[in-house]
Amino acid sequence: MRDFPIYIIPIIFFGLIILISSFFVVKQQTSAVIERFGKFQSIRHSGLQLKIPLIDKLAGKLSLKIQQLDVIIETKTLDDVFVRLKVSVQYRVIRSKVYDAFYKLDYPHDQITSYVFDVVRAEVPKMKLDDVFVKKDDIAIAVKTELNDAMSEYGFDIIKTLVTDIDPDAQVKAAMNRINAADREKTAAQFEGDAARILIVEKAKAEAESKRLQGQGIADQRREIARGLEESVEVLNKVGINSQEASALIVVTQHYDTLQSIGQETNSNLILLPNSPQAGSQMLNDMVASFTASNQIGEAMKNAKKKKLE
Repeated sequence: MRDFPIYIIPIIFFGLIILISSFFVVKQQTSAVIERFGKFQSIRHSGLQLKIPLIDKLAGKLSLKIQQLDVIIETKTLDDVFVRLKVSVQYRVIRSKVYDAFYKLDYPHDQITSYVFDVVRAEVPKMKLDDVFVKKDDIAIAVKTELNDAMSEYGFDIIKTLVTDIDPDAQVKAAMNRINAADREKTAAQFEGDAARILIVEKAKAEAESKRLQGQGIADQRREIARGLEESVEVLNKVGINSQEASALIVVTQHYDTLQSIGQETNSNLILLPNSPQAGSQMLNDMVASFTASNQIGEAMKNAKKKKLE
């Protein structure tokens, strides 16, 4: 031990450091690029890897996982409305093209962003604002197609593009909300008008039906009254009272019945009627005279028409 040279210890220590530094670990879904004296040497994938110390250098690592880049673009529509779109691009490095992805592009995010801006600002100005909302999938497909054609050469695979947000100017949104509210109020007013019209029609139908039934009831009532009067006259004739006397008796009886009904009704308005026994007969005579005059006038009109035709 006394003969062991002390200067060997630093050499051994330095050798251990070099030996340890020659090993490195690459994580799952990751690729490492090895350079030798500044020149590309190899690509290493997941696991424990070995490189030549002091000669080989770990230039960098690339993730093979799917990544997402969100791009915010402001552009103008066909109807001159400025709108902000958020386009989410999902991409990954192609395993077999790690070399191209590492060496051909310094800032892939910037290139992808530039292509997204170019495509969106070429597509959206062709559409009106409402069409932008409806055809956002068409915009996403156009962006994906353009990016795939451009970025596959550099080792990037575009998995999917999504238009995740469409944000027009605040004043435009407020106007759209007012239009929508006005349209809904118009529809509500139309429904209310239809309901009111149906209610009025149904009410009129009900009133008409009520009046029809009321008229039918009155007609039936008068028919029964006439039948009762006829039977009363026949009964009186059987006991020796002629038709004219029987009619006068019935009229007088009904006259006093009417006076009695009016007197029993406390809420009746003031009505002046003759109450003498001759009043009923006088009313009957007036009615008979009226009917006779009506019949004479009718016969005269018929005769006049016949003479005209002749």
